[in-house]
Amino acid sequence: MTEFATPQPVTVPDRGFSPEAIFVLSGISQNIGSILAKSLFGEVEPATVAWIRVSFAALVLLTLTWRKWWPRHDRAATGASRRWTRADFGASAIFGISIALMNLFFYLAIDRLELGKGLTIEFIGPIAVAATRRRTRRNATAVALAIVGVCLLSGVEIGTNGLGLFYILCASAMWATYIVLGSKVARQERGLAGLGVGLMFGALVLAPFVAPSSGAVFTAPRLLALCCLVGMLNSVIGYSLDQHVMRRIPTHRFALLLALLPVSASFIAFIALDERLSLLDMVGIAFVLAGVIYQQRDAPLAPTSLEEAQLT
Repeated sequence: MTEFATPQPVTVPDRGFSPEAIFVLSGISQNIGSILAKSLFGEVEPATVAWIRVSFAALVLLTLTWRKWWPRHDRAATGASRRWTRADFGASAIFGISIALMNLFFYLAIDRLELGKGLTIEFIGPIAVAATRRRTRRNATAVALAIVGVCLLSGVEIGTNGLGLFYILCASAMWATYIVLGSKVARQERGLAGLGVGLMFGALVLAPFVAPSSGAVFTAPRLLALCCLVGMLNSVIGYSLDQHVMRRIPTHRFALLLALLPVSASFIAFIALDERLSLLDMVGIAFVLAGVIYQQRDAPLAPTSLEEAQLT
């Protein structure tokens, strides 16, 4: 009987959809959320939107997954669930804090930069992860193609957008941390509970700096509802789908797959925000897509064993 209690690396629902298909859904949700967030900056401070986004997402995820983090459930569990350890809490906490800071810096940046270009520059973090996690010739070529595409897309005037560039580079560093730690949290067998706990820590870290100046939003139901919608689209749906994908593919592959985000953001920003693409932008998009497609042939769909999962 004990053999049936052993969790499998890939569950039955994972076979229905490819990681790429799930990631596309995540990307669409996150890009729509980012556009909605930027549209609010004229009425709500970017830092306030970031804090409410993280706080609302933490509340939703903790409510949906309370059986996974409540200690009494762990003691009574007979399946894959187990008691939370300090290492579990530590990994989730650092993961959530990196998410909160990433959101904060990203919103401060796109308040000063175009959305598509800002997200493209932020992709420096994922590129660095992809380059260092797996040193194969195919992966190096794919990363080089993506770098060329990002450079072509990132036509930001550094001299006039110095602060925006600083914020987006900080967000980029947090994005790299998100990728590395996110894979570990995704494989803790906690489902979305690890993400919920992490976002709770992230919200608590931002609260002392942002909450005192955010009171006006809580007296404006429309603005509060829109900020919560941003949290639902970006964090609850987007990050939950990311966790699902991270459990199925190696870290370096997920990092390069993220190159699709600035590409889709450029198109959506053109439609929703009238941020027009130049011929050079389109060439850059072609390079990014070429890198992603070429790199996808370098890795299996999912780790074949728990040992391989730990190595990736």
